[in-house]
Amino acid sequence: MNKKVSQILKYAVSASLAFVLLYFSFRDVEWADFMEGLKSCRWEFILLSMAAGSFAFWLRAVRWRKLLLPIDGSITRMTAFNGINIGNISNFVFPRIGEFIRCGVITRRSEPVSPDDPEHKKASYDKVLGTVVLERSWELLVMLLLLLVVVVGGFNRFGGFFVEQIWTPMAQRLDFSIWWIVAVLAVAGVAGCYALWRYRDTNPVFSKVWGIFRGILQGFASCLKMDRKWMFFAYTAFIWMTYWLMAASTVWAAPFLSELDLIDALFLSLVGGLGFAVPVPGGIGAFHFIISLALSGIYGVPMEMGIIYATLSHTSQAITQILFGFGSYAYEALKK
Repeated sequence: MNKKVSQILKYAVSASLAFVLLYFSFRDVEWADFMEGLKSCRWEFILLSMAAGSFAFWLRAVRWRKLLLPIDGSITRMTAFNGINIGNISNFVFPRIGEFIRCGVITRRSEPVSPDDPEHKKASYDKVLGTVVLERSWELLVMLLLLLVVVVGGFNRFGGFFVEQIWTPMAQRLDFSIWWIVAVLAVAGVAGCYALWRYRDTNPVFSKVWGIFRGILQGFASCLKMDRKWMFFAYTAFIWMTYWLMAASTVWAAPFLSELDLIDALFLSLVGGLGFAVPVPGGIGAFHFIISLALSGIYGVPMEMGIIYATLSHTSQAITQILFGFGSYAYEALKK
């Protein structure tokens, strides 16, 4: 199949999934109630949420730069910041493509290994990709650990939602055949790794793949060479504090959610993160669906009100990402 056709089909499937999730999220909404609820919101708190989101972008850039510095000490905070922003806006075109595009931003600005060989950069694409894999894996681990702590700590409040709305439906759909598929994929993965190792020096294709794999591992290992490693964890804590503030600000903006406290806001932030894990452009549809489901299932919030919160939260951050994304793109395009 032609590569371009394949990409179009992938995007079509992703966009269709987003549309389906949006449909199920909004299908029972009474639009008169929706508009009235929207008018009652306090927009100064939405601006606070957007400001917190903007600060989170900068903190993510500074944290990512700590992983990049052992590879290329010339990478600036501004370059990392632009990479984050351009990656964010790219995710609205195709899910997760932004993680690859931001690698290109860094490699483009990286110093060459030698003045005589400007094509080979210190921060080669595969090494930068390794730092992205490490950063996103770490972010996912932190999110899951926080979610576990919140759910276990408040099981009476949140446990029923996960058991009834997530775990039970998932368990009903997973039958024995799924585990056969998992087993086959595991065996295929092990066999592929062995073939890659065995023929890395004799087969040109395997040699190329092995070179990319080694570069990713070198980028992954950059965490071992970081200066003042504790700052990486400090930045992570501050990033999640800004995420928390973003969710809390949107809760404060919605009068119909006045009974929710800061723990509820943290829970919504974490559940919303699961929505962004679904392979749809910019989390569209998936975020709205899971947030409205959580608000309805746990707090008994009417669907219209849950959708208002999801729409306010997602749209405000989408606007922030688009503004910063275009700004960073223009900056990189003008900077030669």
